[in-house]
Amino acid sequence: MSLDVAGLRSRFPALSLTQDGRPFVYFDGPGGTQVPESVIDAVGRYYREMNANHEGAFATSERSDAVIVETHAALADFLGAASPGEIKIGPNMTTLTLHVSRSIGATMEPGDEIVVTSLDHNANIDPWRHMARDRGLTVRTVGVRTDDLTLDEASLEAAITPRTKLVAVGYASNAVGTINPVAEIARRAHAVGAWLYVDAVHWAPHGPIDVRAIDADFLVCSTYKFFGPHLGVLYGKAEILETLPSYKLRPAADRFETGTGAYELFGGATAAVDYLADIGRAADPAAAGVGGGLTGRRAALVAGMTVIRGYEMDLWARLERGLREIPGLRLWGIADPGRFDERTPTAGLTIDGHAPRELAAALGRAGIATWDGDFYARDLAERTGFGQAGGLLRIGLVHYNTADEVDRLLGELERLVA
Repeated sequence: MSLDVAGLRSRFPALSLTQDGRPFVYFDGPGGTQVPESVIDAVGRYYREMNANHEGAFATSERSDAVIVETHAALADFLGAASPGEIKIGPNMTTLTLHVSRSIGATMEPGDEIVVTSLDHNANIDPWRHMARDRGLTVRTVGVRTDDLTLDEASLEAAITPRTKLVAVGYASNAVGTINPVAEIARRAHAVGAWLYVDAVHWAPHGPIDVRAIDADFLVCSTYKFFGPHLGVLYGKAEILETLPSYKLRPAADRFETGTGAYELFGGATAAVDYLADIGRAADPAAAGVGGGLTGRRAALVAGMTVIRGYEMDLWARLERGLREIPGLRLWGIADPGRFDERTPTAGLTIDGHAPRELAAALGRAGIATWDGDFYARDLAERTGFGQAGGLLRIGLVHYNTADEVDRLLGELERLVA
C-alpha cells in the first residue's frame, strides 16, 4: 500500500530548509525526528488558550487538565494499553526509567537477579546496575553474536534463572537496528516469575507496538523519536503499578508522575499520535490488514504504522544496495536481505580509512544530517570494538525520507571515499 510521502512532507516545516541552495536532508531520525505543523500548533495553542497549572477552579486550568487526560488516552492507543491509567508521562525515557527503577528495586531482596543485554542503550542498563549495587542484587548480561549483532541465544538462556526478577531488553537497537524477539523474551521471563522491561524508544517510529500482545510488564519510549515533542512515556501493567511503592510528594495526584508536568508538550504529543493515525485513516485500516476487532484511533494507528513500516523497508533496500557497492564499507548488524524483517531501517556503518566523525562532518557540510559515535550503546561498542575507532556513522531512515535523498547520500559517500 502506497504512502503519500510528498503530501506528508508538506506537513513538516523543517523539511523546507535549505543549505547552499539545496534541500536539507534529515537522516538523523534515531536521535530525534522532525515534527509536523500540527504538533507545533498544539504547543502554541496551549500557551495561547490554556496555560495554567493542574486542578484549578477556572477555565484555563480546566482546559489544561483536559489536555492531560487526552494525552494519556492518545498514548494508550499508540501503545495498545488497556487503559490511560497505565500510561505515565515524564521528561524522557531515561528519567522515567531511573525513577521507576527505584520502585521496582524496592520489591527485590539481596541475591535476586536482573538481566540486561549488551545490545541496549545504556538508559536500559545503567539504572538497573545502579539499583542492583544499592540493593545487593546480581546483574547478568546477555551477550551478542558478533556476526550479525543479534542477542546470543545461549547467553540469553543461561542468564534467565529461577532467581531472575526483571529482564530489561530493547525492542530494537538504536545503534545497529536489530529487532529483538520481545514477545518470546517475555514468555521466558514470565516462566520464572520475572517482569519484562522493554525500551521501545528506537522502534516506536518504525512500526506498531502492542504492549498486551508482547505481554510486556513495562515499556518505555519517547515522543520526540516519533514526531512529537520532548517527553518520555512509561507503560506499566495496572496490577503491577498498583503494588509498587512510589517515591513522591504526598499531594501528588499520580504515584509515578512527580512534579508539575510540561503540559504544553502534552498537547504536542497528542498531535503526534493523531498525525500517525491520520496516515492510517488515509490508508484505510481494513485495507492495511488491521483486524482483531480494533476500532477508532487504535485501528488507525496500527494501520498507519504498518504502512510506514512497509515504505521504510522498501527505502532501506535501496539504501542497503547502494552501501554494498561502496569500497571498504561495513554495515554492522543484520546484512542479509532475507532477514531485513529483523531490523529497522537504521544503518550503523564504518568505512576503511575514514573516521565516522570525519564522514558525518563532510555530509553535514553537504547539507545531510547523520550521527556518529556509539549512541550510548556503550556495552555494544566495547564488546564489538567499534567504540575504539570513533564508533559508527549512523544513517536513520524514517517515512518522510525519499528515494532521491537516499541517492544523494550515496553519491556523497561515494565521492568522499573516492
